[in-house]
Amino acid sequence: MFELDLSCSWLSGTIHSNSTLFRFPHLQRLNLAFNHFYGSSVSAGFGRFSSLTYLDLSESGFSGLISPKISHLSNLVSLDLSGNDEAEFSLLGFDSLVQNLTKLQKLHLSGISISSIFPNSLLNRSSLISLDLSWCGLHGRFPDNDIHLPKLELLYLVENSNLNGNFPRFSENNSLIDLCLSFTNFNRELPASIGNLKFLQILDLFGCQFSGSIPSSISNLKSLQILDLTYCQFWSIPASLENLTQITFLLLIGNHFSGKIPNVFDNLRNLISLDLSGNNFSGQIPPSIGNLTNLYQLDLTNNQLEGAIPSSENENGFSSLSSVRLGYNLFSGTIPSWLYTLPSLVELDLSHNKFTGHIGEFQFDSLEKIDLSMNELNGSIPTSIFELVNLSSLYLFSNNLSGVLETSKFEKLINLIYLDLSNNMLSLTMSVHSNSLLPNIQTLNLSHNNISGIFSWNVGKDTLAFMNISYNSISGFEMLPWSSMNTLDLHSNLLQGPIPTPPNSTFFFSVSHNKLSGEISPLICKASSMGVLDLSHNNLGGMLPHCLGNFSNDLFVLNLRRNQFHGIIPQTFLKGNSFRTLDFNSNQFEGLVPRSLIICKELEVLNLGNNKINDTFPHWLEALPKLQVLVLRSNHFHGQIGFSKIKSPFMSLRIIDLAHNDFEGDLPEIYLRSLKATMNIDEGNMTREYMGDDNYQDSMMVTIKGSEIEFVKILNTFTTIDFSCNKFQGVIPKCIGNLNSLRGLNLSHNYLTGYIPLSFKNLKMLESLDLSSNKLSGRIPQELTSLTFLEVLNLSQNHLIDFIPQGSQFQTFGNDSYYGNPGLCGFPLSKRCTTDEIPYPSQEIEAKFESGFDWKITLMGYGCGLVIGLSLGCLIFVSGKPEWLVWIIDKNIHKKIVRNKRSTRRRGARIS
Repeated sequence: MFELDLSCSWLSGTIHSNSTLFRFPHLQRLNLAFNHFYGSSVSAGFGRFSSLTYLDLSESGFSGLISPKISHLSNLVSLDLSGNDEAEFSLLGFDSLVQNLTKLQKLHLSGISISSIFPNSLLNRSSLISLDLSWCGLHGRFPDNDIHLPKLELLYLVENSNLNGNFPRFSENNSLIDLCLSFTNFNRELPASIGNLKFLQILDLFGCQFSGSIPSSISNLKSLQILDLTYCQFWSIPASLENLTQITFLLLIGNHFSGKIPNVFDNLRNLISLDLSGNNFSGQIPPSIGNLTNLYQLDLTNNQLEGAIPSSENENGFSSLSSVRLGYNLFSGTIPSWLYTLPSLVELDLSHNKFTGHIGEFQFDSLEKIDLSMNELNGSIPTSIFELVNLSSLYLFSNNLSGVLETSKFEKLINLIYLDLSNNMLSLTMSVHSNSLLPNIQTLNLSHNNISGIFSWNVGKDTLAFMNISYNSISGFEMLPWSSMNTLDLHSNLLQGPIPTPPNSTFFFSVSHNKLSGEISPLICKASSMGVLDLSHNNLGGMLPHCLGNFSNDLFVLNLRRNQFHGIIPQTFLKGNSFRTLDFNSNQFEGLVPRSLIICKELEVLNLGNNKINDTFPHWLEALPKLQVLVLRSNHFHGQIGFSKIKSPFMSLRIIDLAHNDFEGDLPEIYLRSLKATMNIDEGNMTREYMGDDNYQDSMMVTIKGSEIEFVKILNTFTTIDFSCNKFQGVIPKCIGNLNSLRGLNLSHNYLTGYIPLSFKNLKMLESLDLSSNKLSGRIPQELTSLTFLEVLNLSQNHLIDFIPQGSQFQTFGNDSYYGNPGLCGFPLSKRCTTDEIPYPSQEIEAKFESGFDWKITLMGYGCGLVIGLSLGCLIFVSGKPEWLVWIIDKNIHKKIVRNKRSTRRRGARIS
């Protein structure tokens, strides 16, 4: 037997080295392609076929090491091992194969792990006709020398991402038809010698790093049918492109082309697919595109094109056109009428433009996808859309569409899967017989419309997975019957009565901002796959079911904000839970903070504000590694905050709000020193994102200048500390100055004493500073004028004295920033300073006292007794800088300055 062809025979099992297959030593052709030999290797047995000229083992599940014996088949003309992705050559196995199989015409090893550099010797193998080394892990630099393979017709090096070099240099004597280098690291400009490939029909450079201008010599490729330069870095298209008269696919996606699209399409009458998407083309579509009567696909999305869309001058028009994608441009005016008359049109995407006027009536029912979203279209939805029986996707969101939709109109759209009519002005009338409509619908978005009343459209009972009908005026549901529901968003409606129980399959459930009342039913805990549960902003009350903290390992958001719940917060949380956000703000919870929160290792946001919790500071939260937001404001927390028990407490915390409690003692310096997330944020090198993800984004209330401001989203760069309205005392820790990325600081309404720390000058990002209603003394540091982002300043109701610093942001603050400080003077207060020529020196003295000791003070005894001077110095060394002494020195220096100025004035008067 000389030939054995068992390809596509559904064979399976393992081919062992002693298989009967290897008892035919005179075989010349063996084809085992497209079978299922999983677990088999290309064993040494194959090396016994010494007469073999043709061996095809492709797509058959071979794995493991390929025996080096295969390189003994020196008579092989064709070897195809492609598609056996788990097979690999030994370290020198591939080199040995290339060296020994000198008669090869076809070598296809796609998917075989070679992990080698490209062998130079292959480029001189004059017998080669077809070479495919795609997905082989080739690396290093492709040889720069000329390729002398006069018979080579196919060269595939696809998906060798670590293979780099210049475009291969082919001599004029070549037969290349198909060249595919996609997803390699070939780079630099295409050489003019590309024009030597006169027989080339396919050139695929998808995902390479080629750049510059496409050479004009490309016009020599008269036989070229497919040109794919997708995701390269070209920036210029030559006019000579118009000479490629045989081209059928022209794909220039995602390059750096700009300016007008070249008008080169007059002669490209064979074009089937034209894709120029993802560039920066501007101006109008060239009229010559209207001559492409064989066009099947036109894609110009993601450019800056404008003006009108040209039509065909041929009476048959674009009769073959199946896909028109013009989204994400600047097209304006009404949608051209010819688009409604295309007999073969399957996909129409005009989204994200500036089209106006009404949507016309479609003349044919071939359409499967319509996307007219994000335009300025108005009027009603045309009746012809409800006749498109093949329609699977309909996106009309974010327009100005209006009118009343009868649900019965959807009766014929049995193939519809995606329906998005959100952000319009549509209302809905639910017919009695509409319960079984849209049997295949999976996504339904009707949010931001004028839908009211009871929602009774039981659409897609077994298939609907996503439904968003938020921001309407819906007052209730007949039922929630969907067995496959994943996302159910009902927030911002007029829902009343008890919470509708979500289907057990639900992952996201939001009924926030409604008028729901009653208690949470334990039935909600049957939704064991729940990830987001948002019941905030309702009139719900009662005690929480005990299961609420542990019914789902997937639950990462539990938001009960602004209701009337009472009792204690659930004390049990599942070990290994996924909680990221817990928001119980603005209820009537009491008791203690649950100690089991310590196992919520993924927790980022804990908001317990505005309740009746009576507890000491939950210091054990300091060990939560991801906690970024901690809000305890307006409760009955009390006592001193105390000391940390770990080395780096609250290492991720950047928003902390303890306001309106009964905390006392010194400010917690040990914690303030550890807030690493408020230090040295490099905003220039970080992506500005909001806390949360695509499913849910966190929000919070922030008090600025006595007013609550809601942050609907929380930037990952926002940082604030609010310790206001407590009973903290003592001095403000200087270490706060290290929190140089802090945006807001509120220490108002406490019993803080001492000076405003000079270190505050380091708070370069500070936008709001409130130290009002304390007992602070001394000057306002002049250095605070360097805080150029400061927009809100409140230092009122303290004991501050002397000049108000001038310059920069301080010029914008009014009287209310300083009132209640009788010792302050200067702009903007009406009280003038009596000595405005010489600056008040208390700041300098403060700086010296901060060091704890000053020899100048010791030597003050020189004039009135050395013993007194040394005693004062010793006192300062032991006790720091007593306020009574600072006050005496400040006062005496102030008197001396006044006397000197008066003396100067008198002398000046005598001279005159």
